Formats: sequence, structure tokens, C-alpha cells
Amino acid sequence: MVALKIALEIIVVIASLLLTLLILMHKGKGGGLSDMFGGGLTQNAGSSGVAEKNLNRLTVIVALIWVAVIITLGLLTKFSLI
Repeated sequence: MVALKIALEIIVVIASLLLTLLILMHKGKGGGLSDMFGGGLTQNAGSSGVAEKNLNRLTVIVALIWVAVIITLGLLTKFSLI
């Protein structure tokens, strides 16, 4: 069970880093912090609609994996299985 806990913790770290990267890759919608740091200047240089949809799907999949692993780790800890 210790190996399972270590594997799940490694998956959480990788998913967290990947989720952060994927969220930062999204195109800014404007009017927020992205415009303050120059995001408004590159509105036409953004990704296409298909690429943005695929990025959204990948972000949701990684987020669901992250949530599932967090819940699994919490349940294993609560029931003292680890």
C-alpha cells in the first residue's frame, strides 16, 4: 500500500504541473490580467478554434484525473489503508 500512496502522490504532482501549464496556455478573454501584461496586443495571434477546443478538453481531462487522485488519496488516508 505504501507503493500505491507514492504512485498516487507522483501522479498528483505531475497532474498539478501539467494542469498549471495547460491553464496558462489558454487564450486570454480580455479585460483581465492578460490585458495588463500585454495579452491585448496579441489577440490576432491566438490559436484556432479547433486547437482551443482540444486544449479545453485536455485541460478538463487532466483536472478530472487530478480530482480523482486527490479523492482517492483522501479516502485511503481516512480509512487508514495507507
